[in-house]
Amino acid sequence: MGFRQNAGCFFRPSQATKVLALVFISVFAISAQARDNPIQQKSADSSPETTANRQVERINQLIEQTWKEFSLKPSQDATDGEWCRRIYLDVIGRIPTVAELDEFTKDKSSDKKAELVEKLLYDDDYTEEFARNWTTNWTNLLIGRTGGTARNSMINREGMQKYLRDSFARNKSFDRLTYELITATGSTTPGAPEFNGATNYLVDKVNEENAALATASTSRLFLGLQVQCTQCHNHPFNDWKQEQYWNMNAFFRQTRAFRGGMRARDGGPAKLADQDFRGESGDIDKADLFYELRNGLVKIAFPVFVDGSEIDKSGYVNVVNRRVEFAKMVKDSPYFPRAMVNRIWGHFLGYGFTKPVDDLGPHNIPSNPELLDYLAQEFKSGEFDFRNLITWIVLSKPYSLSSKRTANNEKDDPLLGQPPRFSHFYLRQMRAEELYESLLVATKAADSRGSYEQQEQQKNMWLQQFSTAFGTDEGDETTTFNGTIPQVLMMFNGGLIREATATGKGGLIDQLARNSKMSAKQKIEYLFKAGLSRKPTSSELNVAKALYEAREDNLSEALTDIWWVVLNTNEFIFNH
Repeated sequence: MGFRQNAGCFFRPSQATKVLALVFISVFAISAQARDNPIQQKSADSSPETTANRQVERINQLIEQTWKEFSLKPSQDATDGEWCRRIYLDVIGRIPTVAELDEFTKDKSSDKKAELVEKLLYDDDYTEEFARNWTTNWTNLLIGRTGGTARNSMINREGMQKYLRDSFARNKSFDRLTYELITATGSTTPGAPEFNGATNYLVDKVNEENAALATASTSRLFLGLQVQCTQCHNHPFNDWKQEQYWNMNAFFRQTRAFRGGMRARDGGPAKLADQDFRGESGDIDKADLFYELRNGLVKIAFPVFVDGSEIDKSGYVNVVNRRVEFAKMVKDSPYFPRAMVNRIWGHFLGYGFTKPVDDLGPHNIPSNPELLDYLAQEFKSGEFDFRNLITWIVLSKPYSLSSKRTANNEKDDPLLGQPPRFSHFYLRQMRAEELYESLLVATKAADSRGSYEQQEQQKNMWLQQFSTAFGTDEGDETTTFNGTIPQVLMMFNGGLIREATATGKGGLIDQLARNSKMSAKQKIEYLFKAGLSRKPTSSELNVAKALYEAREDNLSEALTDIWWVVLNTNEFIFNH
């Protein structure tokens, strides 16, 4: 069971409490198995929710068409509590408070889902959290979780986050955001002359092995094309050629990153700038680059887009700015909206239409190509409005389904190598950032947070410990729990859980223990709703009451035992 911090010292649970807690955990497991057993599921009306939104209706039509083709029957709809928890996690990166949960579940209006989506996306009360969540997601995509943390890194993580936070708060269109990231020039550091936070995306990539990272990352993120394998040879499994890689690479050859400016003596903040490219043969009017085939033959490449579109071969920036032309081609390419839709669909549904989500090459057939193409066209027609795309997805039928599989859709399991058909909601574990924010909300620690900068600094410190504890042997960045023993031990004994279950004055446990207007049952139900967004089952309530009664001489410790077990269930760390 581990130790818990209690008023400045460590508290070791009694042997009786240990046994009761283990029984409590087993009840959770038994309850989960019962709920997952299709024979024991109650029948429910699973007819699609009526909506005036034509995009949602079309999504439902195309998804239901797939279910029919593969003889799949969808799971019943998720409960209000499950859907509410899901939407808060996916849109703003944390679980709902008890007050937020109660407001939604007690609402009897037929359009309450649409109203909650609109509130989370457009209400001023949630703008900061929305921007924080998507800033986190895209910071990790653009520069990685550890980007800018190394001492000699040219990346300024704060600058990257500031640019993204402002962009998401203002609902900047995705084509504009992409154009700015690809074409950015200026300083990476807030407060420095010519500060432009967007420069942090490419600043460490353009100088790396002839802009190899810039070429691969930009193609993968914004076009959904995995071109990195063709740097040295033609792709063995698809039609991408080595020539195409180097033609794409030529677009980045006018770009350089360097240090200097504010603190010249130690290099100062990094800058990203455009400069003339003379070409590897020395002819700036036809600025070429060389690459070698596997047979030793050397060939020449110029900037040519993946669709064959060419630009002026000049290396003079004032004649043709290659990055600017490339950015225009990216946002006008049919690959761009498909790549964005595929990635965002994958965020909300657990899987994109392709695996991996950033590989849309001709060799990788989407699981629902008609739906992918439809959403891409609508996203483009709607001027790449990110919030609109979110609305269509989260109000659709597949997003509303329960994660509990039935006998009629148990084979719809991408973990078995099958293409996702979205006949039930796919379980997935919280990202580390979601866990952090959810614990703060569940324990009411978020009520006393400092400034935005202080919040991010504290979170980044915790995430570094998390990454260190859960990193793979290869040093990969870890963003979710995977159920390994080290992760379980960190959850059981980690400092964050100790703080979450602390009984200090003014904390959640102390407030509940002192509340004489609430019965023992109501206090237990509050903890379940705070952590799991639902009330306990009868079996769980009976075991919780036993824990409560075992420590009735000290209500704070009794509630701490129950709260500790709730936070350490798989149900808490899963998005379901």
